[in-house]
This record gives sequence, C-alpha cells and structure tokens, in this order.
Amino acid sequence: MSITMKPFGIDQIGRPMTLYTLTNQNGASVSVLDFGAHLVSVRVPDREGKLADVCLGFDTLEEYDQKPGFLGAIVGRYGNRIGGSRFSLNGQEYTLFPNDGKNSLHGGREGFDKKWWKGQILEAEGEDALVLTYVAHDGEEGYPGKLRVQVTYAWDDQNALTIRYLAQSDKDTVVNLTNHAYWNLAGAGVGNILGHTLQINADCVTDVDDELIPNGKYADVAGTPLDLRTPTRIGDGIARMGECHLMENVAGYDINYVLRGEGMKEAAVLYDAGSGREMRVLTEEPGIQFYSAQTMDQTGKGGAHYGNFAGAALETQHYPDSPNHPEFPSTVLKAGDVYRTATVYTFSVR
Repeated sequence: MSITMKPFGIDQIGRPMTLYTLTNQNGASVSVLDFGAHLVSVRVPDREGKLADVCLGFDTLEEYDQKPGFLGAIVGRYGNRIGGSRFSLNGQEYTLFPNDGKNSLHGGREGFDKKWWKGQILEAEGEDALVLTYVAHDGEEGYPGKLRVQVTYAWDDQNALTIRYLAQSDKDTVVNLTNHAYWNLAGAGVGNILGHTLQINADCVTDVDDELIPNGKYADVAGTPLDLRTPTRIGDGIARMGECHLMENVAGYDINYVLRGEGMKEAAVLYDAGSGREMRVLTEEPGIQFYSAQTMDQTGKGGAHYGNFAGAALETQHYPDSPNHPEFPSTVLKAGDVYRTATVYTFSVR
C-alpha cells in the first residue's frame, strides 16, 4: 500500500491545504482533504475490474469552502438538526446558530467541515491510515467545552474504508459526528441513483414534523415507501413518496432510520446493477440518515453536473435533535470521557 500527498490550494487565511491519497495493492484508492476532513474520492473497481470514483466531490478548495451540500465532509460538533437551535444541558440552555430555518444543521454557521485538520500518516501492513485532528474551542458555535476531535480514515487491501471517530471534552457537551459523503456506484457524475437498490436494516424511523425535527416518537416503515428492509429500487420508493406524510413535502428521502441491533452491525447495502458495484455500511451508531439529494444542482469533479438524485448520502449517526429528547440514545459526552465510534464502508462486486 502507499500514501501520497499533494497541495490542494490555499485557504482564506493563507494556509496550504493537502490532499492525501491512500492506494491499496489492487490500485483502488481513497483521497482525503485536510480542509474539513473531506472524503474527496473513492476509486473502486466494477465487475470488469475498471476503476471509477464513486464519491461526489469537487476539484478545488474554493468549491469545498463555498459550495453547499457538505459533500464528503466530516460534520460536527453535532451532525444533523437541532430543533430551535437550542438545547439544555445540566440546567443551562445553549443557543446555536440557525442555518436551517430556525434550526441548526451540521454544526451551525461554520462547522467542522470548514476547519483545517492536522494530518498524520500511519502506514501498516494491510492497512494505511490518515489521522486528522481538530480542536474546537469552548463556546465554538455555541457548544460548551474545549473538544479535541480525531478522525481516522483507514483503507485496506480488501477495499474496506473505515472511519474511526474519537473526541474528548474538558466540559460536559454534546457530540454527534458523521461523514456526509454522497455515493453513486455507477461513478460520480454518471446519471443518478434512482436505479440503485438500497437496503436499510431498520423497522422504524424517527417521526418528524414538517421541518424534519423529531417529535420523540417512532414511525413504523411497514407499508410505506420508507420500507427498505429488503433491497428496493430508490426510484420506486421516491415515486410513492406522496403516500408518506413524513416525506410528502420533501420529494425524496431525508429521514433517520433506527437501526436494529447493538455494537457494530450492518446498517445498509447499496447496489448498482449496471456496474456490479456494491457498498455495505457497517456502524456502531444507532441510526443512519438517508438523504437522496433531491435538491442538488451544482457542478462537481471534472465539470460533471450533479443534478437531483446525483448521489445517496448514508450518514451513520445518533438521532437528530437528541439533546432535546431524553428518550433517545444520549449524545452527551461527559467531561474527560472518550467519545468513540466507527463506521466501515466495504466495496465489492457481484
């Protein structure tokens, strides 16, 4: 295996950014940018052995800095939405920046996706890794506690990408980290994902209001277009979305699935019959947000147009708005404790 580095532009305050590429013995590779800890590309073979990049992204630092969508970013301190841009912890209310209507989304005005992460290369037999570190100051984006965050991207010879997350705070705080990659297994910029099949191992979703904020209840997926318990063509589910009161104003998928099981378990399987590429998602997280990119409209890598449904975001996570719902799995990180979780994306063909 090998790791290479190359310059990837200068940020707005004059810091040089670096693109790291991890390549395994089969020639498949993963590229990661230290700005925002973005996953920039994942090049894996189809059933004929032809490599293609299956991760949506951009060609320049300026695009990662300025364009919307969080393509490939690590989002935090709190991934997904916090209702009303506020939460209470230990009897004190904290106010966040509202960047999604009246709600806070993916860390607020300037989340972890806009920060420089210090990179360290770790090479080992069978697996190479890039360790990225960022320290968020106490009060950043309204969150309490100085938070040291470490994200490790590891790539092995079996085409498995593991993302490991660590965090520690000097004050009680809330943390919910995830990666916001968009996947198109036919190739980034090649059509859309409506013909992909997707299976998500969940019997219910978090019930939400018309601003996609959970109400603390769960909704059974049975009999609805949200039912992805068996491999389902994504376009077929979207065609039925008018039947689903949770998504009737969304025109696609944007919902948190409540995963079965504890510990590391299989959360989802995405498959493209045309290329034969399959991606399995395993995670220690209790939920996965499926967003079908129904409002995407921008130019991506190589000048490709990323239109509606250009990729599938499968964000492993704790549930949205958990700080305001004590009945949900807790996202509270106590001072001195260690936040630790991992998600694995395995690529194969059939």
